[in-house]
Amino acid sequence: MDNFEAIYKILKTLEAAMDIPNFDIGQIDNDKLKISRYRWARYIEMMVDVGYITGVRVYHDICGELQVENEDIRITLKGLEYLQENTFMQKLYRTAKGIKEVMPGI
Repeated sequence: MDNFEAIYKILKTLEAAMDIPNFDIGQIDNDKLKISRYRWARYIEMMVDVGYITGVRVYHDICGELQVENEDIRITLKGLEYLQENTFMQKLYRTAKGIKEVMPGI
């Protein structure tokens, strides 16, 4: 799975779960996304770092293993903005691709 596709799926799921008081993080875990646990934890860490999600803590335990602690994971306003921009860019890409197919010389 593409990096941005996985991040988009995580954010989209969190956006859809905004009305759910106790979100089950298992809905967006590495098994669901079919990626390694380490890669998944890195995605979560990056999304926390840039402010797309909150309510989760990523850290290394005493054995050096990367851990994700879910306190109350949720999407932020910045995460919603990312989804909005990404959806808009996908629409533009599909439109441009459709025009190119109809008019190959462009």
